[in-house]
Amino acid sequence: MSALAITGDITIDASELEESFILASGPGGQNVNKVASAVQLRFDAARSPSLPEDVRARLKALAGRRLTGAGVIVVTARRFRSQERNRADARERLAELIRRAASPPRPRRATRPTLASKTRRLEAKKSRGQIKRARAVPRED
Repeated sequence: MSALAITGDITIDASELEESFILASGPGGQNVNKVASAVQLRFDAARSPSLPEDVRARLKALAGRRLTGAGVIVVTARRFRSQERNRADARERLAELIRRAASPPRPRRATRPTLASKTRRLEAKKSRGQIKRARAVPRED
C-alpha cells in the first residue's frame, strides 16, 4: 500500500491507513460467500500528523456517521466484485472527503432583504391571519 496524495501539500502515509476485508453482500454469485471482497478503510483523523488543524476540524464535520467516537474515519467499499477495485474505491472516497475538507469554505457576505421581499412576507402573513380569522366562530357583541 502506498501513500495517499490528497492535495499538493497534504499526503497521508500508508502507515496511517488500516485496511480490513469483510464479506460483501450484492453481486458475485457463490464467490460473494467465499471471498472477503469488501474493504473497510480506517484513518485516525484525530491523531494524524499529516492533517493541519483547520482541515481536521472541517473533516470531522464532513465525515458525519463515518466518524467514530475515537476520531477514526471508517470508509466501507463494497461496490465492486473484486477486492482490488474496492480497495481503490475506498482510498479514492477517503481522498475526496479530505480534499473537500481541505478547501476552506467561502466566507458569507451579509446581505439585507429587499423592500419587495419584506413586503411579500408581510402580505403573506396578513393573508394567512385573515384565513385563520375567517375560520373562527363569530363573536356576539
